[in-house]
Amino acid sequence: MTYEQAKARIPDRPLPEFWVGDLGRVDKELAKVRTAKVEVITRTPGNRPVHLVSFGEPEKTVSKANFNSAIGGLDESAYMNKEARYRPVILFVGPVHGHEVEALTGLMNLINVMETGKDLAGKERRELRELGRRCRLLIIPAGNPDGTARFEPRALNGMTGSDLRFWGQGTWTDDTFCGWPQSKRQHPMVGDNVRFLGCYFNEAAVNPMHDEFFAPMSGEAPAILDVARREGPDLAVSLHSHESAPALLRPAWVTAEKQEDIRTLAGLYHGLLDERGIKHGGIFSASAEGGPNPAALNLTSAIYHVSGASSFTFECPHGLADERSYKVDFQGILEMQLALYEAMMRHEIAKTQ
Repeated sequence: MTYEQAKARIPDRPLPEFWVGDLGRVDKELAKVRTAKVEVITRTPGNRPVHLVSFGEPEKTVSKANFNSAIGGLDESAYMNKEARYRPVILFVGPVHGHEVEALTGLMNLINVMETGKDLAGKERRELRELGRRCRLLIIPAGNPDGTARFEPRALNGMTGSDLRFWGQGTWTDDTFCGWPQSKRQHPMVGDNVRFLGCYFNEAAVNPMHDEFFAPMSGEAPAILDVARREGPDLAVSLHSHESAPALLRPAWVTAEKQEDIRTLAGLYHGLLDERGIKHGGIFSASAEGGPNPAALNLTSAIYHVSGASSFTFECPHGLADERSYKVDFQGILEMQLALYEAMMRHEIAKTQ
């Protein structure tokens, strides 16, 4: 598929008022924020800001060691005594794959809920707001603004898997899709064999989900990890999208206890989806890494290793039109996102009672 062909396939349609699929809308909405701290934690290779929106004041904690050393010293509280805090700390990492704007939409609506009690369509969400006020919420709306700036459709809902592959992973010089897993076998995605750089990547052709965390190739992942390191979240999510049903993925390279914690959260989330009449898949089984192709130690894993957070990846359906894809409309996507955030808050608040 050529760029011209991909552009011609973009539907000519209005998007819902609550939908946020471009950086201009992000800037517009963030300019309205009055009850949270909004800061720029880094700038991308394309010189775009990565924002952090923080609701709730931080509680004072004493740190004598980084998480890794504290674990080595058999005392996690040497890193941070999280049990002494009164409110849970939750970190939301928006799309590090720039075309996965379902999460961008969800998080910008969450910010508006915390500001006004309503989502961006004006629907009352007071219960979610009250839950949020019992937590410290750390929201990074867009984890890869360079990739989102490259995403011209603003939404993949109702489009096809071919459109997803073009805008997501990009194309080789013969106009074939890079696709998965080939798109992860060349990183950074630079070279004379690349034509269209997919939205997985920033302007330096780095996929923040798979940066070299011990020797970073770009600034987004280190900035996200620095937030996790200094804040010590209890729970953290990296928000993604795919073709299938909504799913919390098994966190890799973390303890069995953290995996079980996320399994419990998944059960709570599925219960909320059932109440709302939204179909979902099953819950992963906890397991150790192994085999010829073990899971990657990715950004989700790295968040645990710098902060001790229960950290997981969430996959939301795009709502593609292909026969085998999970079908959902724009409103359903928003409900899935907000239900996840509600489940996360309830899960952590319950631990404080």
